Amino acid sequence: MREIKVMVVDDSAFMRKVISDIINGQPDMTVIATARNGEEALAKAKMTPPDVITMDVEMPVMDSLQALERIMSERPLPVVMLSSLTKSGADATVRALHLGAVDFIAKPSGSLSLDINKVAQDIIHKIKVAAAAKDKLFRPVPSLRRVAPAAKDVSVGPKPLDKIVLIGTSTGGPKALHEVIPKLPPGLGAGVLVVQHMPPGFTRSLAERLNGMSALTVKEAEDGEPVQNGSVYIAPGDYHLKVKKIGEGLKRRLQIILTKDPLVGGHRPSVDVMIESVLQEYWSPVLAVIMTGMGSDGTKGSAGVKRKGGKVIAEDSSTCIVYGMPKSVIEAGYADKIIPLPLIAKGIAETV
Repeated sequence: MREIKVMVVDDSAFMRKVISDIINGQPDMTVIATARNGEEALAKAKMTPPDVITMDVEMPVMDSLQALERIMSERPLPVVMLSSLTKSGADATVRALHLGAVDFIAKPSGSLSLDINKVAQDIIHKIKVAAAAKDKLFRPVPSLRRVAPAAKDVSVGPKPLDKIVLIGTSTGGPKALHEVIPKLPPGLGAGVLVVQHMPPGFTRSLAERLNGMSALTVKEAEDGEPVQNGSVYIAPGDYHLKVKKIGEGLKRRLQIILTKDPLVGGHRPSVDVMIESVLQEYWSPVLAVIMTGMGSDGTKGSAGVKRKGGKVIAEDSSTCIVYGMPKSVIEAGYADKIIPLPLIAKGIAETV
């Protein structure tokens, strides 16, 4: 395997040293450059382009978002963000993923994490995933300019839940969700449940950002709330999203249940857990949408969707940052439609 060349960007000399040591300790990776801020990173990347850049979210001179926008518009390179668990760190990370960063790593104890070695294996793994995704970085790059809020559906009162859409995604998912959710029409006439593999603290920022761009209401799911038409519910990090049927006949509804049940397939939340719960409790066929991500989460659930007369959409390989989850669904024969990312929202609207 060819050696992966990495640039480490962080304003802390300590962090640059420790992250570089983690990377250089691998036989198939080497740090070819380090930088203290975005401006220095841009200059060095032009002189000696790396295969992957690791970049701290919070930096002086030119911050990570400005640098990332320049990188993705001028010469796209795979970027893995390192983020603190603060609200501002989570917000900036979600914006970075929207701009094209492949993935992110949450620092274990703030901006200057003396215990960064706790996530050493995560750093190594995500650099390898990012390097493999190099050819999947595509334009156009979203702008940093504030997005005007979309007009919300102003229909009065909750409507019976006639249809439900279940979306599952992982690596590359935040950018994919930014491409899909804002394009869903206000008259979709369905409730939407989403599992995006993310740690705690980041799913709320993702929901808030998508809400400001979408005609549908987008929120982080809360335990006990009803699933309503015209709303999108994103599973909180580290919680499985399940549902429970309440009432009968015209009064029946779905209630969201959040649990700390054991990880399934290494994930909490799990796409399979969400889908299987809905299939058990919901009274009509569902639409499942499986997008970019590593592994096979969502395949078992998709099998159940097909058994119960529902439909499955899988993202086409041409637009997946990581062609793992959709590939598993497609190869198992469960996909009714295979659609590139820019057309998935249209596919959802036409299918429900």
